[in-house]
Amino acid sequence: MSDRTNGVRRSPFAGPEELKEAGGVFRRLLPSRPSDAPPTSRAESSVEPFPTSAVRAPLAYVVALTLPIVALELVIDDRTVRLTPLLILLPAFPAAIGTVRQTLYAVGWVLIVITGVLIYRPLPSWYNYAIVMVLAATLGVLAVLTCHLRIRREQDLHRVRSTAVALQRQMLRPLPVLTDRVIVDGVYLPVEQDRLVGGDIYEAVASPYGTRLLFGDVQGKGLPAIGAAFAALGAFREAALREPTLTALVDDLEMAVVRHNAFAQQTGEPERFVTALILGIDASTDTQAVNCGHPPPYLLNLGAVTSVRLGDPGVPLGLADLAPKPRTVEWFPFPAEATLLACSDGVTEARGNSGAFYPLEERLRAWADVSPWEVADNLAKDLSQHTAGEQRDDITALVVRRAS
Repeated sequence: MSDRTNGVRRSPFAGPEELKEAGGVFRRLLPSRPSDAPPTSRAESSVEPFPTSAVRAPLAYVVALTLPIVALELVIDDRTVRLTPLLILLPAFPAAIGTVRQTLYAVGWVLIVITGVLIYRPLPSWYNYAIVMVLAATLGVLAVLTCHLRIRREQDLHRVRSTAVALQRQMLRPLPVLTDRVIVDGVYLPVEQDRLVGGDIYEAVASPYGTRLLFGDVQGKGLPAIGAAFAALGAFREAALREPTLTALVDDLEMAVVRHNAFAQQTGEPERFVTALILGIDASTDTQAVNCGHPPPYLLNLGAVTSVRLGDPGVPLGLADLAPKPRTVEWFPFPAEATLLACSDGVTEARGNSGAFYPLEERLRAWADVSPWEVADNLAKDLSQHTAGEQRDDITALVVRRAS
């Protein structure tokens, strides 16, 4: 059994001395995964580093467009109406979506068809025939060059995006996240759809004092909030392993945000605060928490849905000087069979067309019989319907379950 010292429970796993003797490295075996747990590859497979074309055979479309033009050309009796020159525009289609080889084939096909049709139904003079063939060849060459430049530009964009994806994944790990104590899964939807990281942050660290969890929301949204998010995440990953108490951990996060704001002020960027919920989970059924202005989590247990009472929500990180008293640790029960759902204000403050806020607690009660791993997905889909698909803020809904 663990004991409480100065309002904070000390875990029997290890202490600062043991951690120091181990060279500052703390390793634990990952737990066995529940049979209904989400696959670890789901988050990675959902990331598409570069969009792929939906058209697989552009040459087939070129041939399909050629046939009706040639048919009309042969059917029309009026010799002054000629549709064959329209074929010279067809190579632009594979040039826009296909490869250089496909574009070359399209150019060759068009030249052969034009030559055959004009031999069968010649133009008034060889001069007109030469003009048509020169235009077809010229536009064909331009189509090939355009396709080559497009592919080079797409490759450059692909390399840049791949680099950005790798950097952002170093900042925010893909879901699900596992430690020796918990499995964290859910949905993370930055407001900027082409980004993997926004203003919402999360992290789980296995420490000598149990698993420490961070759920946060940086003031602002999208790319401008990433700097403060990175500062808070970096400080949490270090302090979670070093500090024996949650209050000391939160003090380190506070100083990290303050230092970031001082640097931002020097560079002319706006200062930002971070709402955060920090949890400490060990072998006990009770969980400790420090709330820094973040929406409280919900506990789903045996069909019942309750909002976790954490007392005074406190001030966000970066604003501790404005608080009348220091932050304190609160405790709440978190049984092994229960599910903890933490959401950002992008969920709780989402408005529908009528202006009504999203009824989160009501929806959670309706999903009492749903698998815990499906709750967050259902929440994201239902939230999209509530807001008519208009996302105004980063959306994060994370499900926490104790590992077996």
